[in-house]
Amino acid sequence: MTYRIIGCAMAVHNRLGPGLREGIYQRALAVEMDSAGLSHVDEKPVEVFVDGASVGLLYLDHMVEDALIVEVKALRHQLTDDEVGQVITYLAATGLKVGLLLNFARKSLEYKRILPPKKLDAWKERIKRYAWMPKKPHNG
Repeated sequence: MTYRIIGCAMAVHNRLGPGLREGIYQRALAVEMDSAGLSHVDEKPVEVFVDGASVGLLYLDHMVEDALIVEVKALRHQLTDDEVGQVITYLAATGLKVGLLLNFARKSLEYKRILPPKKLDAWKERIKRYAWMPKKPHNG
């Protein structure tokens, strides 16, 4: 399945080229995955719990076939450990075993297949970094 998604991403990159906003690539990839017959949920919300309490939401760019996380980037620089860490954090939060990180903003499509580390405990602490949390109401 990873190769099918990379094929879809290459088709999007070949058609659109670099230089667009991330959201455009994300939506174009969704259209391409639909055409390829891949089941996916876009902007998939994942509730994050710490010590049994809900602390926020993560939004995955795409969850494909209920088995793979796809994170879309449009960065002029090469993918760094920070972007890889984001995907590993998503894997830790969801329990999924494979992530795919795509960068459309370079001359050639850049992609990385990411597997979770053997010990996820340290990564679970990083989840808060990527979780969206509603602001506490101001009492005043």
